[in-house]
Amino acid sequence: MAPATTLDAQSQTIAVRSPSPWRRVAGRVARNIPGLVGFIVIIAFFATALAANFLAPYSYDKQDLNQIEKPPSIEHWMGTDSLGRDMLSRLIYGARSSAFVVILVTVVNLTLGIPFGALAGYFGGWVDNLIMRVTEILFAFPGLLLIFLIAATVRPAVLDWARANGLTELARSGYLDYAVVILALGTIGWAGLARFVRGQVLTVGQREYVMSAQATGVQTIRIIARHILPNALAPIIVSISAGMGFIALSEGYLSYLGIGLQPPNPSWGNIMADNAGRYWRTFPQFIWLVAIPGAILSAIVLAFAFFGDALNEALNPELADKF
Repeated sequence: MAPATTLDAQSQTIAVRSPSPWRRVAGRVARNIPGLVGFIVIIAFFATALAANFLAPYSYDKQDLNQIEKPPSIEHWMGTDSLGRDMLSRLIYGARSSAFVVILVTVVNLTLGIPFGALAGYFGGWVDNLIMRVTEILFAFPGLLLIFLIAATVRPAVLDWARANGLTELARSGYLDYAVVILALGTIGWAGLARFVRGQVLTVGQREYVMSAQATGVQTIRIIARHILPNALAPIIVSISAGMGFIALSEGYLSYLGIGLQPPNPSWGNIMADNAGRYWRTFPQFIWLVAIPGAILSAIVLAFAFFGDALNEALNPELADKF
């Protein structure tokens, strides 16, 4: 029989060598090629948004009337649009706009979706009925159409309110456009997350350690925060990751239709909208004016989808053995 000191040394060695759960998850994601590529694209997306002022060769609204609709060149790597603005600069600043909307809408979804979903799943009864009836009202309409309706009706009201209260400069600045887009997407997005969290709470809430905590008189908030939500975290993370791609796509839709971010605010959607009519009349002369922002937006949406699938496989115990 091995001495106690030897066993202690061996256990310490095993503990040191054993990777943390999150390191194992990172290794599984790294071995998933589409998921790894998606993660790299997402990092590049947010890094570009953060460093837009340093990466963009020109300001997004700077015009050069001598360089209107020029093809890609050394001076303008991705050409210029109908107002002589550098396309590369507008695309880079468009990443900042998209990332800003994605982050803030995700914060709104988390702030509303997780607490309401946890309360509905844990308490049940009239609390569950009330919260779920609200989400069902929101789900009764097609998601994108309801987002379009909210954005189209709220934006004029917000701009009129700003002008009536002496905030004309704020209305002209374009910041209210961001507020309208975030409000429209956040109004819909939290409901889906709340229903998802509710299902996870109902599942985890039936486990023995939760019942033991309830039997010993642990406070409800502590049970939800310390015992239920951490054990439902993995699928929630996957859901949030997949939802971020939909937010980026929806922001592009709204801006393309003219009810989201308005020019000169840079958005991949309004960049395509500004040039779409001219592109079809002059095909293929100005193909880059529509194709490049469309390709970038598609790549971002696919990156979030691939990364979400990789996270699902890495965090799902039933699929972990394949790694």
